[in-house]
Amino acid sequence: MTHAIESSTQQARPPFETIALVLQGGGALGAYQAGVYQALAEAGIEPDWVAGISIGAINAAIIAGNPPQARVGKLREFWQIVTGPELQWPAATGFWASAAEFAPALKSDAARNVVNQWAAARAIVSGAPGFFAPRTVTPWLWPEGSIGATSYYDTKELRGTLERLIDFDRINGDRGTARLSIGAVNVRTGNFAYFDTTKQTIGPDHVMASGALPPGFPAVEIEGEHYWDGGLVSNTPLRWVVEARPQRDTLAFQVDLWSSRGKFPRNMAEVGTRQKEIAYSSRTRAASTRFAELQCLRNSVSSLIEKLPAELMEAPEVAVLRRFSERKVWNLIQLIYRAKQYEGDSKDYEFSRESMEDHWRAGYNDTVRTLRHPEVLERPRAADGVFTFDVAEHE
Repeated sequence: MTHAIESSTQQARPPFETIALVLQGGGALGAYQAGVYQALAEAGIEPDWVAGISIGAINAAIIAGNPPQARVGKLREFWQIVTGPELQWPAATGFWASAAEFAPALKSDAARNVVNQWAAARAIVSGAPGFFAPRTVTPWLWPEGSIGATSYYDTKELRGTLERLIDFDRINGDRGTARLSIGAVNVRTGNFAYFDTTKQTIGPDHVMASGALPPGFPAVEIEGEHYWDGGLVSNTPLRWVVEARPQRDTLAFQVDLWSSRGKFPRNMAEVGTRQKEIAYSSRTRAASTRFAELQCLRNSVSSLIEKLPAELMEAPEVAVLRRFSERKVWNLIQLIYRAKQYEGDSKDYEFSRESMEDHWRAGYNDTVRTLRHPEVLERPRAADGVFTFDVAEHE
């Protein structure tokens, strides 16, 4: 895909021990994350660690499961597979030629809303190719206890798509690939679970589990336990990255698909949209706030330990505190998709090709604009060692 926008400039590796790409859930909006990655790759910024939940887990696995030169192409292939072609209007002959003067109206927000809602309805009825398909028999008629009785859609096509696009041997090997972390929820216990290449072998089931959002998709069984979409507990994997040990100087790009900011709704459709945005973005904001507080606390404890008299340095309480007081710096760069008013509350399951291109382009453009700010890639100067940035608030 070629964008008619200014390309980002190649950068030397930023002065951080780890570059993390943190990808949130959001269904069809996930093409935004692919655009973000393309811009980072063009700038020569390759993540050492990719963490994702739901659609973010799929994008993360595609990135980690391919060599750098192939990643954008594989992301593009995935998003072309799961989105339908653009709506084709009749050729401008006969009646249509005389009606051509009305063409601008077809590009209005009202017309685009109609087209988007039609595409979303198509996904509900027909699914998304290479991703999910409706069950031929309603789950209410399946035998109790069967997998078909617990979801409206079958995701077996997704397994084939993942196996074609992702080299799982690369993900689990030692060929210098990025660390991969995927978040899901244990259905039995209700506890959050992370599958991480530093702890276990990752396969298609782990990726599918992270995106198994009920009641649409069935739970995925892994080693005798069943898992649902990690977004049920937290829609961002930031906490897993922040609390990892050993602590490292980290440049984290957190890609959010739901904005906490929005206009006051004017009708019931907009109420549904705003409700989703607040519900999903509130978890991200909570994780970001906790991150800043925790990092400030770590650095403060570290400074305090350095000031202790020698006779207290070997105290057992100090030994415990040392484990939580590594003096490290963090840049948290937020890239947040801000939806158009016409998208509505179906934007996360509206899998049209046109919307996919819009989302991809938005992620690319936002990242290019972000990287024009040199402080994004510089070590933070603040005393607490934390720098946060959102391009929407700095331009």
